[in-house]
Amino acid sequence: MATATLCQWHSSSSSSSLCHISSSSSSSSLCHISSSSSSSSFCGRVACRAHQPQAVHLSVSTSSPDKTIFQIENSGVIACLRANSAEVAYEAANAAIAGGISVLEIVMSTPGVFEVIKQLVKEHPIMALGVGTILRIEDAKAAVNAGAKFLMSPAIVKDVMYYIQSGEVLYIPGTMTPTEILSAYDAGAKIVKIYPVSALGGSQYISALKKPFPKLSMVASQGINLGRFLSLVLLIILMKI
Repeated sequence: MATATLCQWHSSSSSSSLCHISSSSSSSSLCHISSSSSSSSFCGRVACRAHQPQAVHLSVSTSSPDKTIFQIENSGVIACLRANSAEVAYEAANAAIAGGISVLEIVMSTPGVFEVIKQLVKEHPIMALGVGTILRIEDAKAAVNAGAKFLMSPAIVKDVMYYIQSGEVLYIPGTMTPTEILSAYDAGAKIVKIYPVSALGGSQYISALKKPFPKLSMVASQGINLGRFLSLVLLIILMKI
């Protein structure tokens, strides 16, 4: 049974509301912010965890990427933020955090994205903070230097994959087909983004993909509205039965 809580964020440039939906039967939630201006926007990416027959317990020896995956799966959602200024991005990020978001991604199109991430990492060192729409190795390096715990791309960027592979930062490449998923997995990906999931069939497509890839965690991205979110939550619950 899902419950919803609502909090308000007001700034001089925009007025937005944060809807945080959590399920008592699955560790999943959706963040969606609707704004009356174009200064900032949020969207939700739903995490579908890999099948795990036994509970996962983090140990001291667990790698940082594995810890970040655990945080993402435990949250069930990656809140994706884009804004037209660093100031608005910082304010919106703090509003989301205050509303209960524990995994937050700021996209590359946001001005001053690395400075915002760096400041947020200082203030919230335990949170999983990342940078999205990484397309160039230079941006990946800048994000890592800023303290990002994960990087996400709309496609498989091989230079970034090889750069991140043995480091302490998680890379989530974007994939669409089983062939792309397998290529990412063979290259070392521990989790992939399925994009654009709404155009591919939503929860039915994710369900079909989980059959040949039961041990690979997936992030459903693009077009995640309330209806699609509830379908994905049901899929996660059924996967756990």
